Parts: sequence; structure tokens; C-alpha cells
Amino acid sequence: MDKPKDTCSNYCSNYHQAIEFMGKRWMGMIIYTLLSGSKRYNEILANIPGISDRLLTERLNDLVEAKLVNKKFLESSTKKVEYELTASGIAFKEVIGSLQKWIEICEIEKQSQDSK
Repeated sequence: MDKPKDTCSNYCSNYHQAIEFMGKRWMGMIIYTLLSGSKRYNEILANIPGISDRLLTERLNDLVEAKLVNKKFLESSTKKVEYELTASGIAFKEVIGSLQKWIEICEIEKQSQDSK
């Protein structure tokens, strides 16, 4: 029995959306920073040199909306906030690990080509 034709288009559409979302500037670094545990806004900002306040706020809001990050208000205050990865956000650790392995392979291949 043949698969429905829209299976690939649904998969491809979801794949494309995921790549576009995670490919936004600083998105991976924010998730990487939160892999070590929950952090306040200024801690995240300090861990990512070069990111602007505006862009960090925008990306954190994107991640909260995508349910990859939880935003917790501390001490019954609307100003004291802590960010932590959800289970879906923590699952991104495997993606980062795979990317790191891929980068290492590319570096080894580049070094072997440069030494020829």
C-alpha cells in the first residue's frame, strides 16, 4: 500500500520550520547556555558576548512561545524572572552534541587536507 503523498510534505514542512527556527541568530547559544541549569536574564546576557538586550529578549520570548523554555517569576515579582529549559529544550542537548561531533570531523578532515 502506498504512503499518502502529503506525508513527505508534512515532514519536509516541519523539518524546514525547525531548521529556520533554530537557525535564528543566537538561538542555539541561548539553549546551550541554559543546558547547565536555570538562569536569570542577566546571567544569560553575560554568558553570550555580543548579543544585544533587545535580541536576547526577542529570542527568549520565541523560545518560551515554542515551549522550549519556561519563564518563572521569582518571589511573587513581575520583574525577577528565571529561565529554564523544558524537557523539549533539554532534548536539544543531543542535537548540540551531534553538531559538535560533526564540527570535529570537519576540522580533522580540513587539517588532513591542509597537511597534504
